[in-house]
Amino acid sequence: MTTRHVDVAVIGGGLVGAAIAFGLRALGPRLAVLDEGDVAWRASRGNFGLIWVQGKGQGLPAYGAWTQQSARAWPELAAALHKNTGVDVALRQRGGLHVCLSAEELDARAATMSALLAQSGFERYAIEVLDRAGVVARLPGVGPDVVGGTWSELDGDCNPLRLLRGLHAAIAAAGGEIITGAAIDVIEPRAHGFVLRSARGVFECETLVLAAGLGNARLAPMAGLAAPVVPNKGHIIVTERVAPFLSMPLETIRQTDEGTVMIGDSQQARGFDDTLELPVLAVLANRAAQVFPQLRGVRVNRTWAALRVMSPDGFPIYAQSTRHPGAFLATCHSGVTLAAAHAYYLAPAIGAGALPPEFLPFAAERFDVRAAA
Repeated sequence: MTTRHVDVAVIGGGLVGAAIAFGLRALGPRLAVLDEGDVAWRASRGNFGLIWVQGKGQGLPAYGAWTQQSARAWPELAAALHKNTGVDVALRQRGGLHVCLSAEELDARAATMSALLAQSGFERYAIEVLDRAGVVARLPGVGPDVVGGTWSELDGDCNPLRLLRGLHAAIAAAGGEIITGAAIDVIEPRAHGFVLRSARGVFECETLVLAAGLGNARLAPMAGLAAPVVPNKGHIIVTERVAPFLSMPLETIRQTDEGTVMIGDSQQARGFDDTLELPVLAVLANRAAQVFPQLRGVRVNRTWAALRVMSPDGFPIYAQSTRHPGAFLATCHSGVTLAAAHAYYLAPAIGAGALPPEFLPFAAERFDVRAAA
């Protein structure tokens, strides 16, 4: 079996791994992305495409700052991908809406946003609580059941499949290699690096990045790390193409650059079951039709369920192994939102060989503290 040596090996070619590898692409042929392929539980091909800040960070203010940092860096990422690969990821950052269908919903949403912004150490940003007139001013087509909502200028969306393609293309253009079918069976730490064994051969590296999504739970302990992640199922409905009517995304409804409408939601603990549940799809479709009555009668082209990568508290885990300092872990369920932060802030830290103190709030040890308490 052949053995190949690289400086940095990234395990996982989804949005998290690809964004980190994009940030390390100056390594050229000294960088390899080892990807399991489409047999993996690939969240990157099942996601909704939001770049979303609004409402994030309750219980962990550092996460609110992290998502803001990424959202503000997103134009740079989109421009770099277009320049280097010609791929237009259809970035749109004109703000985003969370709509409410009752006064009780709106009151609860306003209270949640107030509590979020009031946290000690939280990096505040503007969230507007809108009445019905405020929502209609931004989206004239909403139905009569919409009573209000919240809006943030930092929110937006993109074409996530083009994003993944663009990241891969940029890595390849810089001389890095993406090797598919390379599911890693064993990680063997050595004195000055790691040996990775897979069906595609043996790989040796000095620096190892675990970005394998749900696969991190199995791989992390081999490198002296912990990734207590579990699957969380969400559903998506995609309609036929319709005339443009949505100038900005909602948290659960967005119109793509190609004209289709995506409707997505649901948070379900179903293990690794990604089968469709028709009652869930019905709830999603009915609520979407309440928000935009014009969707009634629009044909559905596709539906799917996909598995998010969820930590015990829902926040990312970024860590560096103390036993094997060349090993790093990155896992989250917001691969689109955080793509720019992973490329421009996390990747350089990994390249420099150490995570700076600002990543400490995201360490897996926070779960040990909570368990002990």
